[in-house]
Amino acid sequence: MKDRKRMYRTASIVVCSALLSACASLSAGNLFSHYTAQNHDVYQSLESGYYLKAQQLLPEERAGDILDNLERGRVDFLAASYPQSLSAFEGSDKAVQEWQNQAVISISETATSVGALAVNDNLTNYEPADYELGFLHLYLGLNYIQKNSLEGALVEMRRANQVQERARKKRESDLESAQADMKKNGLSPNLGSVLSRYPDAGDKLKAIQNGYLLYLSALLYETQGDPNGAYVDYRRALAVAPHNKQVIDGTLRVATELGMRQDLALLNKQYGAYKPLPKGEGRVIILDERGVVKAMSDWSLTLPIYDSRGDVGFYSIALPYYDDNATQRFGALQLDGNGIVADELVDVNLMASNQLSEQMPKILLRQALRTVTKDQVRKQTASGNDIANVVFNVFNTLTEQPDTRSWQSLPATVYSSGATLNEGQHKLFVAGTRYEFPVRSGQTTLVWLSRQGNNVTIWHKLLGAI
Repeated sequence: MKDRKRMYRTASIVVCSALLSACASLSAGNLFSHYTAQNHDVYQSLESGYYLKAQQLLPEERAGDILDNLERGRVDFLAASYPQSLSAFEGSDKAVQEWQNQAVISISETATSVGALAVNDNLTNYEPADYELGFLHLYLGLNYIQKNSLEGALVEMRRANQVQERARKKRESDLESAQADMKKNGLSPNLGSVLSRYPDAGDKLKAIQNGYLLYLSALLYETQGDPNGAYVDYRRALAVAPHNKQVIDGTLRVATELGMRQDLALLNKQYGAYKPLPKGEGRVIILDERGVVKAMSDWSLTLPIYDSRGDVGFYSIALPYYDDNATQRFGALQLDGNGIVADELVDVNLMASNQLSEQMPKILLRQALRTVTKDQVRKQTASGNDIANVVFNVFNTLTEQPDTRSWQSLPATVYSSGATLNEGQHKLFVAGTRYEFPVRSGQTTLVWLSRQGNNVTIWHKLLGAI
């Protein structure tokens, strides 16, 4: 009878402690599951192109105001619910600012850290990755473009660039080290890195700097009539995507307008001279988002740990990882019945994988500390009681969940393509859809599209003369 009472008391202490810690954090989620598992139905619907279904499946609360609103804003954008999308992204932006402005150490964060050590890392508040913050401002910007507010879009591009620069400076030593390794192997830096004074570290730079964001920012500055601002971002985009034809053309175009003689000498030598827009023709630029970024999977291993009395505790080690499965492939776009070549702007899977690699030492340290903490709690509370040991072992196994939280509705990759066309109406064929848009002489039409499964969301805007 005493053993049974002790078992109930032990179980109550453990469960109540975990629940109290969970309540202290808005991002606690389910103690017995992880984010990827909870988000599975939404993710699968989005991956298949069922945007409205994904909208309906989104929960009210799951991972806190930052991540929940990021997911909702992106899904709403794909479902063409633009006012709702803007509202959700603004909610996430507000939550990010509150997080950034809070004290370095707060009572609530201390409580969630204690809870995380006793249960799992999902009890910590969600901290968005730098690349996710960049995409937050990018999609705020796209919302403003969609509603014809160039000024609003440019504000978000400036904010996004601040995130990009902080991320680069934070990792400057790593980039310089990677650049040194490249030079040792006889690899010369790309021209964009030289012009923008960026360390060239190959894929390492691509994993930190978002070419999609940089190119869109440059394009908007150019549209506004700010060639100096545009040229800064074109050069930075060129460092990240040195083979992208639209980035190359934009860099050449603005360098020519500004009369950058030294830069043009290098640019012309590598890429050829800038070719002005033919009379009577307009420029078309297509931004093509493809697929859905990978979601982290979970890897678990249960280990027995014995104490000096021979009592055993079973502890589940749970870690997040990205699998090597191939992403979905998409066919070429057809413009007026002809295939067009697309060049990559950003590999979001690469950025997400790099973020996890950077976080892994911290994750492993917390895993080790948690195992020690749990074993100490078990020894102090169970104290040789077999039934209490069983309760702890079951609870520890069920609640040890990896932290798989990330912005899972982002695209997997983004490409750009372009053409110069005669003034008039033109047709783009994509995912079984025929989409018509206008081209005006001497002006630029931006066509934005995102495709998942066999579905596509698409719209266009006339940007003006560039």
